[in-house]
This record gives sequence, C-alpha cells and structure tokens, in this order.
Amino acid sequence: MRSTEKVKILIVDDLEENLVALEALLRSDDLEILQARSAAEALELLLVHPVALALLDVQMPETDGFELAELMRGTERTKQVPIIFLTAGSHDAQRVFRGYEVGAVDFLFKPIDPILLGHKVSTFVNLHRQRLELAAMLRFNEMFMAAVTHDLRTPLSSMIMGTSLLRPALAEPKALQTLDRMRASADRMAHMLTQLNDLARARLGAGLVAEPREIDARALVERVVEELRGAWPERALNVSHHGVDASGFWDEHRLAQVLANLVGNAFRHGAADGAVNVRVEVTDTHLLLDVQNEGTIPEPLLPLLFEPFRQGQGSRKREGLGLGLYIVQAAVVGHGGTVEVTSDATTGTTFHVRLPRRTEA
Repeated sequence: MRSTEKVKILIVDDLEENLVALEALLRSDDLEILQARSAAEALELLLVHPVALALLDVQMPETDGFELAELMRGTERTKQVPIIFLTAGSHDAQRVFRGYEVGAVDFLFKPIDPILLGHKVSTFVNLHRQRLELAAMLRFNEMFMAAVTHDLRTPLSSMIMGTSLLRPALAEPKALQTLDRMRASADRMAHMLTQLNDLARARLGAGLVAEPREIDARALVERVVEELRGAWPERALNVSHHGVDASGFWDEHRLAQVLANLVGNAFRHGAADGAVNVRVEVTDTHLLLDVQNEGTIPEPLLPLLFEPFRQGQGSRKREGLGLGLYIVQAAVVGHGGTVEVTSDATTGTTFHVRLPRRTEA
C-alpha cells in the first residue's frame, strides 16, 4: 500500500455531536473518517469502502450496534472488519459478553479516553497496512511466477523439438539413451511449467475456467488411458464404463488433465504393485469419474490433499511440484463440479469427481 493512501475508519453513532467528537479525536492526515448515523447508512458505506476498523455505538434506535455487528459478520465483504464497541452504559459483564459473542475485538466506555482510543486505532491501522502489503507481495510473486513460466516455454519447446530432430541422425545406443533422457527431462519440465502456469491462473483470480464443447467422454477417457498406459507400461490400469450415451459439453483439455493427474497420483503414491481402476459413469445430469488404487491415506492428511505444493508421504520419486491435486480441484470447480476422496484399508483410496452434464450448448 502506498504511504499516500489514507486508511478508512468507520464510526457509527445516532447522535451527530458524538460523531463530531469522535472525528475530532481521530483526525489524522493518514486517516479518512467515514460517518454513519444508522446501521443502514453504515452498511451502505461498507459495501463501497474497504475499512480498517469500525467503531460502533451500542445504543442506537431501530438497529443497535450488536445487531449491526451480526449483519457485518454475515456478509463476506465485511465479516473480517475489526469492531470496537462504544457504550455509555455500565460495565455490565453480560453486555460485554454479548459484544464479544457478535464479533467485537474490544469495548470502550464513554467518556472515551483519547489516548487509549488513539493507541487502539493505531494498532488496527498498522495491522491493516501490513495485511495489504502482504497481499501485494503475494500477488507480485504470483504474477512473477506466471511471467516466468510463460517466458520459459519458448526455449523449452525448442529443446524438445531439437531432441526430436536429432534422434534419426544418431546411431550410437549410448547417444540415443542420452537423448531419450534429455527428452524425458524436458517433457517433465514442460509438465511442471504447465502446472505452475495453472497455479498462477488459479491464484490470480482467473481460475481454471472451463471452455466446454461437445465431446464423447468415453472416447476421451480411452484416449487418455492409452497414453497413460504408454507412460507407465509396468503398471496395471483398468477402466470400466457405465451408461450408454457419454456425450456432453465439457472442457476436453481440463477433463483429460483431471484424469491424468488423478491416475498419475495413484501410480506415484498408491501401492507399488497394485492396479489403478478408473470407473466412468454418465447419467442424465452428471459425469461421474472414480479413480481407485489399493493404497491408503492417513485420515488427518485427507483435508490437506488439495493444497498446493503437497507431496504424498508414500512418494517413491519426488519429481513433481505437488500441484497435481490442487489443479484437479481447480479444474473441477471450473466446471461447477466437486471432487472428494475416501480412503480405508478395505477399499483403498478413491477420488470421486462429479461434473454437471449439459447436452446442449
């Protein structure tokens, strides 16, 4: 946040003289004081202005300070705004408890001590600035990551194309092995860059927006499964289809990405000698995709699986970035769907994907 920007403080009191007195106490070159004489006026201001702190009078007609606080806590935009209650009432423990119950961070009793008020407001203003600075730093880092992954794609594509052109000209087995290793490394790096780019899109607010077109889910799954069998020739990969008509409108690239990431995750973190089973069912309203393996995941880890940069404890080779499941979730949400995971010693681990099915554009 630039130092020239003023931090906004909201003061709410039904008496004009109290608002004037409060503003006089808070007046500062780096603060903008917003005034409201009712809960309705306060909510209107909160919908327009980001505020660092709200000072609410408890005793107001129609909607009192406690009720206003409850309304603020029920709205996404205002639920994190710190609230300090101002009251001329007695130091009633029940009233104070009610205030904290509806989300107050503090209570001040009238007449207000100007020094105490100044210290409290200064603390919350500084916290607000720190949060804004941290958010700006995170956004810069994500924009930087997006730019780097984009700029690295061109030289990497040249490397991959070069290995393809060189292969027919090489006869030495060792040279071919070296070239194949180079190509495998370049392909793995390209996959990492794709994941980083997807992460940046999701974190910057663009999300992994689905671009649906009419496809046959059965044909797509079969194609992806064959590619995965080629990449993991030593592993067993089974697929079963249920339902007759598998057509619908989905994003072909994202759907393939979801399946590839889930199967790859199962191969890397599941039982080393166990099969991976893919079950596809298309109903009138949904596409249901289950990917099951014989491994298990400790229950405390289940809620953390879809966080970025998480690696499974059972990884035998840590080649990736730990973004696969995060991207799966982002792609599924982009379709308006859900993804869940269950794991136990009897049935192993299964990821359940549920995507809405549209049969018309």
